Amino acid sequence: MKKTVLITGAAGFLGSHLCDKFMAEGYRVVGMDNLITGDLKNIEHLFEKEDFEFSHHDVTKFVHVPGQVDYILHFASPASPIDYLKIPIQTLKVGSLGTHNLLGLAKEKNARILIASTSEVYGDPLVHPQSEEYYGNVNTIGPRGVYDEAKRFQESITMAYHRFHGLETRIARIFNTYGPRMRLNDGRVIPAFIGQALRGEDLTVFGDGQQTRSFCYVDDQVDGLYKLLLSDYSLPVNIGNPDEITILEFAEEIIKLTETNQKVIFKELPKDDPLQRQPNIEKAKEILGWQPKVSRSEGMKTTFQYFKSLSKEELFKSEHKDFSKHNRS
Repeated sequence: MKKTVLITGAAGFLGSHLCDKFMAEGYRVVGMDNLITGDLKNIEHLFEKEDFEFSHHDVTKFVHVPGQVDYILHFASPASPIDYLKIPIQTLKVGSLGTHNLLGLAKEKNARILIASTSEVYGDPLVHPQSEEYYGNVNTIGPRGVYDEAKRFQESITMAYHRFHGLETRIARIFNTYGPRMRLNDGRVIPAFIGQALRGEDLTVFGDGQQTRSFCYVDDQVDGLYKLLLSDYSLPVNIGNPDEITILEFAEEIIKLTETNQKVIFKELPKDDPLQRQPNIEKAKEILGWQPKVSRSEGMKTTFQYFKSLSKEELFKSEHKDFSKHNRS
């Protein structure tokens, strides 16, 4: 019989690509999403597939999946500052209650679970590049704390289930990832820059633009996550591309890529915005035999073509999801 994998956050950017990967590898896939930030158009091409099933469900509520479940990938969470600043309580709940529910399901089903952690657990790092042994520099009560602490708690409870219950767990610390299906106006740097360029707007750089990021193309990211799930390693592993670039340099790359003549304008740096981001991926190389293959120039060409193919309506509309009903408890 085919093995079954449950993927939460399945209609999101990374979750949808993971659905594609596991379908291609011959698994039966159950995709779960409450569609707060996800979009069904990311997975609608899978609805006609016999081995794909979609469940519209909020994982902060009790999670039930009938039958055998072999693997769980927990990717349900807001992942952009625009989202988790608008729905801070839901962000904390999906990292805590949602993770607790899914760990309980994994225990019941005797399934292996991989949780999507983030480079944000390092906060504004005092160590560069960031290795898994670094404990971070995080402001627990700052505006970004709702996301950072949700993910740090997520790691803690996952390791508690591993140590106390002997549960098969995996923890991926994901660094900046990009590619097709990113939401155009979700506040992350790549869709923000490309959207501004396509609309003929000046590119907005926060601070002096000397803060750095390291961008990993989605195909590489998914390959690393797949290998981590099937590995025998239970401690956190950085999955990202160590090719570091300043935001100002990246803005200039976008202007060149899009063949536009926009200027760069500067605005005040948001509170607790990390000044450096670069993963140390020695563990991933050694344990998983993984490292990124897609260059930024190659990945950005594909990503730009995706955004360029969007309709004018999508290009010019603002992000207007109604989060009010999800932020009351």
